[in-house]
Amino acid sequence: MTLWGGRFGDDPDASVWAFTASPTDRRLLAVDVAGSIAHATALGSAGILPPDEVGEILAGLDSIVTEVQSGEFDFNETDEDVHTAVERRLGELIGPVAGKLHTGRSRNDQIALDIRLYLLESVARLEAGITGFAGVLVDVAERVGEMIVPSYTHLQQAQAVPFAHHLLAHAWTVLRDLQRFGDLRTRLAVSPLGASAGGGSRLPLQPAAAAAELGLQAVFVNSLDAVSSRDQATEYAWCCTQTFVDLSRLAEEIVLWSSSEFGWITLADRHSTGSSALPHKKNPDPAELTRGKAASAVGRLAALLSMMKGLPLSYNRDMQEDKEHLFSLGDDLEGALGAMSALVEGAEFHPMAPAGNVTALDLAEVLVERGVPFREAHEAVGRLVAARHGQGATLLGVDLDDLTAVHDAFQAGDESLTDPVESVRARRSPGGGSFESTNEQIAHLREELRGRP
Repeated sequence: MTLWGGRFGDDPDASVWAFTASPTDRRLLAVDVAGSIAHATALGSAGILPPDEVGEILAGLDSIVTEVQSGEFDFNETDEDVHTAVERRLGELIGPVAGKLHTGRSRNDQIALDIRLYLLESVARLEAGITGFAGVLVDVAERVGEMIVPSYTHLQQAQAVPFAHHLLAHAWTVLRDLQRFGDLRTRLAVSPLGASAGGGSRLPLQPAAAAAELGLQAVFVNSLDAVSSRDQATEYAWCCTQTFVDLSRLAEEIVLWSSSEFGWITLADRHSTGSSALPHKKNPDPAELTRGKAASAVGRLAALLSMMKGLPLSYNRDMQEDKEHLFSLGDDLEGALGAMSALVEGAEFHPMAPAGNVTALDLAEVLVERGVPFREAHEAVGRLVAARHGQGATLLGVDLDDLTAVHDAFQAGDESLTDPVESVRARRSPGGGSFESTNEQIAHLREELRGRP
C-alpha cells in the first residue's frame, strides 16, 4: 500500500520498491500513532471533520495503540513506511473513514513530528544514563579518598593530584553533556504538524491545538522550515557524539590503567572478557568497545551533516537516511553509558604513587613567593632536575645543599616541598588539585545531579 498511487498508471518496479521502501522507520510506530491521535483531535476542534468521524478515527487509533503496547501490531511487506502501515491498519479497523485521517497532513510534516517525538523520548533515557554515570564517578571519587596520583600532560607525569580530582574531571565533562541534552530538548519540543507538504493548507488547521495535545511547548512559524529542517536531529547526533567522545577518553584511560605497565585498576570479572587463545588474559572490552563505537558515532554525525548540506528546500527523500544513524547513535550511547557505569563502579583502584619530579613546580613557586622571577626560578629548578637525573635520582631526597647549589633563595625546610602529598596539601588555587577542592567538587556535583532523572 502507498499513499500516493492515484497519479501513477503502474505499480512500482520491484527493484525500485525494494530500494525506496523504509522498514527502518517501524521503530517510530508508537509516536506515529500518537501524532495521528493529536492530528485527528485537532481536525475535530477546527471543525474540519465532524465529531462522529473523529470519534471513529480515535477509536480505531486507540485499538492500534493497544496492539502496539501488546506487541500484536503486524506490518505487511506491502507497507511502504510506518505511516502507510498505520493508515492501512486503521482502514481495516474502521473502513473508508480512515482515509480522512490524512486531511491537512503530509508525510513531510508527519515524519518531522515523529522524529521529534522519538528523539524527545531518547533524550530522556540518555539524560538518565548520563546522570547515573556521573553519579558513579562522584561515588568512586569519594570512595578513593585522599589517594594521590600523578596528573599527566603529553602522557608525561606533571603534578601530584588527588585521584578523586582526576575522576571528577570526567564527571564535570559529562555534566556538560547532560546540560547540552537539556538545551536540545527545548528545540525538539516544537511541533511541525500543520505545515503539510511544506506550504501549509487552505483548511483552517490548528497547529497549536495539535501541539498542546502532544505536550509540545511551541509550533513552527515557517512551514517550509518545519518540514525541511533536520538541524534538531543533527544536534541530537552531535550531543550523542560529543558524549561518546567524552566517554571514549575515560575508556582510553581505563585501557591504559588496566595494563600491566600501569597497573592502576583491577576490573571485576563480570565486567571483563578473556582471550580465546591466551588463558591469562583479562580484557577491558567494555572500554574498548566504547572507544570503537565513539568512532562510529563520529561517522554517523558526519553522514547526517553531509546528507543535509546540499539539499534544497523543502523535503527531499535523502532525509529518509537519517533514521538509521539516529537510532544507532541513541542505542549505542545508551548501551555504553550502562556498561561504563557498571565497569567503573565495580573496579578496584590502586594507582601507583607519583614519580619524584612531580613537585618541581612547587620548588619554583616557593622561589616566586620570595620575589624571584618565575623564569629564573624555572631555570634553577630545571638545572636541579638535570643534576639529579645525572645522578640517577629524582627530586625526592634532595637536601639543602642540593637546593642552594642552584639558587641561594632556597631555605632550610624547603626539602619537604618534594613530598607529593605535601604538594597537594599546600595547593591553594580555586578549583585546583587539592583535597579541599576535591571535597567541594563532590558536594557541588551531588547538588547538580540531585533531582535529575
